[in-house]
Amino acid sequence: MSRAWDWVIAVGVTAVLLATALSTEDIAMSLGPLGYVALVAGGLALAAHRRAPLTVLAVTAVCALGYQAVGFDVPVVAYLVAVYAAVRAGHRIVAVAGSVGMIVALPLVLLASANASSVSDALTQSRDALQLAWLIAAGAAGEALRQAERRADEAERTREETARRRADEERLHIARELHDSLTHQISVIKVQAEVAVHLATKRGEAVPESLLAIREAGREATRELRATLEALRDDDTNPPHGLDRIPGLVERAQAAGLDATLTVEGRRQDLPAAVDRTAYRIVQESLTNIARHAAATTASVRIDHRPGTLTIQVEDDGKATPGTVPIPGVGLLGMRERVTALGGRLDAGPRNTGGFSVRAELPVERS
Repeated sequence: MSRAWDWVIAVGVTAVLLATALSTEDIAMSLGPLGYVALVAGGLALAAHRRAPLTVLAVTAVCALGYQAVGFDVPVVAYLVAVYAAVRAGHRIVAVAGSVGMIVALPLVLLASANASSVSDALTQSRDALQLAWLIAAGAAGEALRQAERRADEAERTREETARRRADEERLHIARELHDSLTHQISVIKVQAEVAVHLATKRGEAVPESLLAIREAGREATRELRATLEALRDDDTNPPHGLDRIPGLVERAQAAGLDATLTVEGRRQDLPAAVDRTAYRIVQESLTNIARHAAATTASVRIDHRPGTLTIQVEDDGKATPGTVPIPGVGLLGMRERVTALGGRLDAGPRNTGGFSVRAELPVERS
């Protein structure tokens, strides 16, 4: 839609310039083919004023000087629109410098082309063609709209951040409520299983395998819930962990018997707190899953700093085989939610050579 509107503006300005040229018989006869080409090219160039504002500024300036040189002494409307577009795009200094150059060059072109009999006449014609008030108004309009668009973008970004923060707070609240409820129920199940095993052992009876499985499942669930709550509290009360803590995660994995390595590539850049914290959580959760479920002997952690992107990749040589579809657990779902919330991408699945791979790409905004 915006491109169609740009063409409407370009065609409209071109039509105005042509109508002005044809409305005066002397101008229409003296303009010549080259003048009409410059006239039309300057107007139609405005169709690209959003995509290439500086190029359009230069083209309209050259065309304006061209048809002024052959006697078309009508205001350079296309150039004024180009100044507006350049300032709106944030190129204020270039627009001001170009306009000063036009103010100086226009009378010189008129004198050189003999369309002005004296310096005074050249300055008068230049003033009529490129009035300073209109030039300032075009620049001011572009700057006003640029500021308005920036404020609108900032307001939209603030609304999105507020909505995301409220969603995170609500998710945290629900997680804690769910933790409290599940912990109570699982604790009851675990205690009853412990009592049943104790009584069976005391009476010298064989303890059913299903009862032992219930007891172990209760213990494991309790440990998982406790770890989850600690992570939630850590996010809420303590300074967030980031990339600087990842070497510690790798060292702990090594201490647990896993041959883990860490590779960092690229030049580290300043990261938003959310990206820094998410990178840490991805590595933490991946190494935890490897230790608990993968039956792996080696693991590699790779951090790659690229322009505008932070890439995290964690791989192992565990029991995952190619072609199998991974069943996403709470940890993997949590990683995916974090990455998606930041506008990134997460790929997790078995490797072609065996083992499992987690790869996340997180966008990093440049300041």
